Amino acid sequence: MSTTAVEKLIDENLFREAMGNICTPVAVVTTRDYAGEPYGTTVSAFCSLSMAPPMILIALDRASGLLAAVREFGAFGVNILLTEAEDAGKKFARKGKGDFTSTDWHWHDGVPRLASSTFFRCTTADLLDGGDHLIVTGLVHAVGLGEGAPLTYHRRTFGTHATVSGTLGR
Repeated sequence: MSTTAVEKLIDENLFREAMGNICTPVAVVTTRDYAGEPYGTTVSAFCSLSMAPPMILIALDRASGLLAAVREFGAFGVNILLTEAEDAGKKFARKGKGDFTSTDWHWHDGVPRLASSTFFRCTTADLLDGGDHLIVTGLVHAVGLGEGAPLTYHRRTFGTHATVSGTLGR
């Protein structure tokens, strides 16, 4: 089905509102640009993809500078922010390369790693069509565990996870 046909199926505002009802982790994708400078943007689409091999996926706007940088460099980091990193979540949600000057970060094998996050260092495995976005699959080469509660996004606000009942069994 063409993108044009899909757009006419439902109201765009209703779709946006429905998607806002879904709680998501605050994920900042980082890489470096053609000049070797850090580049990062908050993304709304991130999830695990495969355990063997370890893979994740993200979706990036076709017109974004971040996508261009990821394509050029071939590697990226995914920083799942913890609650104490709320300011970083706001800074990287703006258009542009992200505000690294007032954010605690360091280089991790060529890509920026933000403090107060769970971190995945990836190489680009594939780029797939996803409407006005490209789906980027990443092979995970390194993981850094953050300690603390995850920062989440729901109905245009930041929050965190709270346990409602016991753990799920396997």
